[in-house]
Parts: sequence; C-alpha cells; structure tokens
Amino acid sequence: QLQLVESGGGLVQPGGSLRLSCAASGFTLDAYAIGWFRQAPGKEREGVSCISRGSSVTYYADSVKGRFTISRDNAKNTVYLQMNSLKPEDTADYYCAAGTTWNVPTMCRLNINTDYWGQGTQVTVSS
Repeated sequence: QLQLVESGGGLVQPGGSLRLSCAASGFTLDAYAIGWFRQAPGKEREGVSCISRGSSVTYYADSVKGRFTISRDNAKNTVYLQMNSLKPEDTADYYCAAGTTWNVPTMCRLNINTDYWGQGTQVTVSS
C-alpha cells in the first residue's frame, strides 16, 4: 500500500510555469529524503532536485538551478517542484522518489538510496 503519486504535469509554452506534486500514501514522508528525477526519450534518467527530510538541505542540477524550487509540506505528506522559466529541454517524464539517506546531493546526482518511486507525470514544453 506504500506509494507515491505525482501530479501537475502537462503542456506549457516556453517561459511558462508548472508545479508538480508528489503525494505519499501508506507512509509518512517526514522520515525520507525526496528527489525529483526526469527521463526524456533516448536519454538517461537524471536527478533534477532533491530535499532532505527536514528541508535543511536541497540540491539542484545545474540545468535547473535558479528556475526550479523544491519544497515539502510534511503535514500534508506532499513534496512540490515549482518549475519556472521552462525550456523545451525540460520536456521529460518526471518521477519522485523517497529514500532513507542523509546524503541528499549524492542521492540526486547518482540516483542511489531511492526506495520508493511514483508512476511519473509527463511535462512537455513546446511552442
């Protein structure tokens, strides 16, 4: 019954914004670091942004730094990814993952210690 559910994806014009949500069911997110990952057709999965269980540590890939913001509301059992100034290169399937680790940058860069995954949500940025 443990699962993560992503929502908020869709079509958007370049320069537009989307907010993705990752909601947990069957367990509480406050014990886990959370990461957002994405995979475009023909490309490897990459870590986009990750956040520690208490929000004290965040990590952003260089390609999204300054445009994306990760946050969490443990009371709502939900993690968010606010995406601004979207580019066509951001087009991908976006997944959230939860893991029991204190090393947030490593989790995001190397995609390790990720124990639970959502089903993904599609983001398409196109004019």
